[in-house]
Amino acid sequence: MAISDSTIQEIKNRIDIVEVISDFVSLKKVGSNYRALSPFTNEKSPSFYVSPSKDIFKCFSSGKGGDAIAFVMEVEGINYIESLKYLANKYGIEVQEEEQTDEQITAQNERDSLFIALKYAGEFFQDILWNHSEGKSIGLSYFKERGFSEATIKKFDLGYSLDAWDGLMKPALEKGYSEEILEKAGLILKSENKTYDRFRGRVMFPIHNVGGKVIAFGARTLRKDKKQPKYINSPETGVYHKSDIVYGIHQARQAIRNEDLCYLVEGYTDVISMHQSGVHNVVSSSGTSLTKEQIHLIGRYTKNITVLYDGDAAGIKASFRGIDLILEHDLDVHAVVFPEGEDPDSFSRSMSSEAFQQFLKDNAQDFITFKTNILTEGGKNIDPVKKVAVIRDVVESISLIPDGIKRSVYLKSCADLLEIDEQVLISELNKILIKNRKKDRQHEERESSAVDEQLADSLQSKQEEQTGYTPFYVEKECLRMIINYANEPFDEHQKIGEFILQETADLKFDDVLINETISMASGFIKAGKNVEPDMFIGPSNPKMSQLVIDLLDMKYFISDGWEELHRISTSHEKEDLPTATYKVILRLKRKKIEEMLHHNEELLKKSSEAKEQDELLQMIKHLKTLFDQVTTELGIVVSK
Repeated sequence: MAISDSTIQEIKNRIDIVEVISDFVSLKKVGSNYRALSPFTNEKSPSFYVSPSKDIFKCFSSGKGGDAIAFVMEVEGINYIESLKYLANKYGIEVQEEEQTDEQITAQNERDSLFIALKYAGEFFQDILWNHSEGKSIGLSYFKERGFSEATIKKFDLGYSLDAWDGLMKPALEKGYSEEILEKAGLILKSENKTYDRFRGRVMFPIHNVGGKVIAFGARTLRKDKKQPKYINSPETGVYHKSDIVYGIHQARQAIRNEDLCYLVEGYTDVISMHQSGVHNVVSSSGTSLTKEQIHLIGRYTKNITVLYDGDAAGIKASFRGIDLILEHDLDVHAVVFPEGEDPDSFSRSMSSEAFQQFLKDNAQDFITFKTNILTEGGKNIDPVKKVAVIRDVVESISLIPDGIKRSVYLKSCADLLEIDEQVLISELNKILIKNRKKDRQHEERESSAVDEQLADSLQSKQEEQTGYTPFYVEKECLRMIINYANEPFDEHQKIGEFILQETADLKFDDVLINETISMASGFIKAGKNVEPDMFIGPSNPKMSQLVIDLLDMKYFISDGWEELHRISTSHEKEDLPTATYKVILRLKRKKIEEMLHHNEELLKKSSEAKEQDELLQMIKHLKTLFDQVTTELGIVVSK
């Protein structure tokens, strides 16, 4: 199904970009724009900007930018159509869809085809669970024995796969899904002699992306056969990279944002049981080691993670790397350890919802207390040799924290807890930091050496940038003036966009993308339309979108009251746009004349005919005169 053009336009007309982005990040007004920490990178200083007047966002740390639709696509990891549907739902707009033919569906790209096949599989497994005798007697009974209510089962789209070689494959092929797509989606397997279902006779846990689309499955066997693995999972596919996703993020993201806290558990049933106990801000790493990508995903919604552990000390020690990784990415981490023999699933089912939630709050420990207790067996093993090892281990973790103030606070806490002079810890920390910096420098030097050849190749162009304006720069400046000021008056007869296009009508823009964008702007202006940035931004031409976003004036501005507060007057090109525009045109013409001069001088060197040489000399003389005139004129403009 495709969304109708009228619906797309209505969505665009209703969007408030500040309102949309505020659902995901905390924006602060600065001047006429808004600023925040990037939701895409782990940064300390805010470099994410939103311009409500232009309906555009720009993230200077990641390079991402665009309109509200593009933002939702990026932050939720969904495609254009899904982003439109998200915004339509937010603003209560009825989505009018247009039927697609079988040929159009077949022609969709592979990524969309994978999503479609996985959606079908998820719905198929759910239907088997609720409506098939095997699904009800085995799968549904198992979930209910675990204490999951029907509402909870439906909330997580749980299902069951038939104990048959082609339980899914046969009906999927009959529905028109190809073996190739089913295999690429990880739903079927092929051997030399046979093609068969990957998941057979198992309860199914669909894995969703942040936007709610099924991207993979976890499957648990209910048999006692020890030869069969208890869990099998979907393989890596074009839409599923297990290191990038955490289980339950779709159901938990709003609660994580509201609570400003994320509980991190190990398994699927841990997540589901905690939801049933009223704790909705919980996700699972699905049994894999925690990755930086998973931490970054959680970091979009909160900077606070509490890791929940069962009572297995050996297993906890093995997971210390995950805590260090969280610290390294500047998130705050706590831990809760359940009584021996319990895990989040079993423990949450053993008490009331209120009691379980209170237990989590009462037993959360900061990572130093937690790690020290584990390494010293709750204070039982504190012989001197062990104590030295524990101190070194904890200080190593503290050294990973990027924020210096946080490091100092944790050092003091460590000194108090382990009864050691804080200065000793500071000295040990400094040794570790110096050692790590040396490693970083060595790594940077190796990288620098690898790109020496590239730097040498670009030296000439860099020198040109330092001594004058490059052809690309002056062409880009023309486009920048059009994008930002096309609708502003140049004089009483014409607007800035009209003036630039009039002055450059006979000039060729060498950069293909700039030429294409200016041609599009020319079409809008000739049609009597105002030029707006969002006219150039969209999924059809991502390179043009990025170029236009990069040219928008968003990051640098004087905030309200700055001049009055500091009593320093500042100037901006907006104060005299006609002069700024004229200067840009002169620079472009000067560069074009310079190129023509160079071209004709090269022709003169190669010419052997007297007549041709005379003509070239005349042309060179004329071009030099023009060059001097433009240079003089530029001098007059600059000196004003």
